[in-house]
Amino acid sequence: MSVRGKSATGVRRVLCFLAKAAAEPATADNGKMTLESAGGGAISIGTAVLDHVLREGLARSADGTLIITDAGRAFLRRLDGGADAFAAQHRLETLAAPGNRPGAARVRRNEAESPLGLLRRRRDSSGAPLISEAAFKAGEQLRNDYTLGSFMPPLGANWSAVGSGASCRSGNGVLEMTDAALAARQRVERALDAVGPELSGVLVDVCCFLKGLEVVERERQWPVRSAKLILKTALAALDRHYCPPSPARRNPRIIHWGAGDYRPTLAR
Repeated sequence: MSVRGKSATGVRRVLCFLAKAAAEPATADNGKMTLESAGGGAISIGTAVLDHVLREGLARSADGTLIITDAGRAFLRRLDGGADAFAAQHRLETLAAPGNRPGAARVRRNEAESPLGLLRRRRDSSGAPLISEAAFKAGEQLRNDYTLGSFMPPLGANWSAVGSGASCRSGNGVLEMTDAALAARQRVERALDAVGPELSGVLVDVCCFLKGLEVVERERQWPVRSAKLILKTALAALDRHYCPPSPARRNPRIIHWGAGDYRPTLAR
């Protein structure tokens, strides 16, 4: 991501505006977009700047409403923190699709922005990581498939259709998806079905939309510090889906029932 000069100013302006409250795009004219905040007020911004914000995942569109993402909040902090902080935006890791097959589709991510990465680096009172390596890998595999499967809302929207009643949906239809993206979607659906509806929501929020635990608790009206426990439970179920235990461990065979004083004898 490269943001400089006037573009940096415009991106910061949009993110600061969205950080206060969600906003709706009102009109598009002469390359300008008006954003009306749910908290009151409005700003005018270039559509190119807004497209850049969406394309980089700094904000997302939900039912026509623009919402800043955790990645956007982190980027805003780095943008305000100077060159050293902003440099973290460029430390990207490239992941291959599952199987590491030659020529497989690849996804680029910034692990520093992953809530799971933060939890893995943090320690509890005993010095152990807040989440295990297995839980971290399971969550990142879900995130990788989610990104590869193009589940995110279409980016670079056609703002000229705002207010006209025309559909902005393009480039994300099933017929236009690659085989790799379709397979990734199927893996995500199987994983979330295996975890169940009670736990799948927090996985999508944290692993895929990169929401922090406090944000999840606030949005879902959960008790304080409850999201961490629910997330760990969800990640354990997700890890069992990706790495199921062996049949012997899953269904141990009962060889013999015996009384309290029973002692086995060796067959001769």
